[in-house]
Amino acid sequence: MSLAQCVVAVDGPSGSGKSTVSRRLAQALDACYLDTGAMYRAATWAVLLAEVDLADQESIFKVVIDTEIIIGIDPAQQAVEVNGTAVNAEIRGPQVTAAVSAVSAVPMVRQLLVSRQREIIASAQRIVVEGRDIGMVVAPHADLKVYLTASVDERARRRSSETDADHAATAQDLARRDHLDSTRATDPLRKAPDALVIDSTQMDIDEVVATLRELLNN
Repeated sequence: MSLAQCVVAVDGPSGSGKSTVSRRLAQALDACYLDTGAMYRAATWAVLLAEVDLADQESIFKVVIDTEIIIGIDPAQQAVEVNGTAVNAEIRGPQVTAAVSAVSAVPMVRQLLVSRQREIIASAQRIVVEGRDIGMVVAPHADLKVYLTASVDERARRRSSETDADHAATAQDLARRDHLDSTRATDPLRKAPDALVIDSTQMDIDEVVATLRELLNN
């Protein structure tokens, strides 16, 4: 596989290690990095700021389409801005985490953000893109498609260690998000038929990145 110009799609559920693995891989390849989840989180932050009813899909879309969202593609230092305000920390807060699945499920929001994601991918020579619908929807012609997963218990352990949250509560929240993401009507979380499944339950980050680099070099 030629690495001079390539797109790597990394999908998987919350807590599977997608972000860390994708950033590390992008740095190793001297490639760009796109966290599509950060884009949905930024949109959710804007919706919450506007105090829109999360059941009102039309109002949610109006907020998002009127919001300028800038996602940095430097794997070494990701920057996220909403209407000129840096929101790197804010979009990772519990309120956004609790609401992002609802905002992400709005079909018009997904269509809008997928279009923006494709523009970013098209403008990059090499890029690693991570999310939940990359291999199926955003970049179906990616050079390498990976579905990264891990056991619920391990994903909860990783996430709770990052946030100092209760393990059981984190596992429950992950299960809730898994259900919402995999059952939404538009672009649900699912493995692309030609994606390679990597279970990282017993693997550390370096091992996963090494596996992906080996796949790219074949």
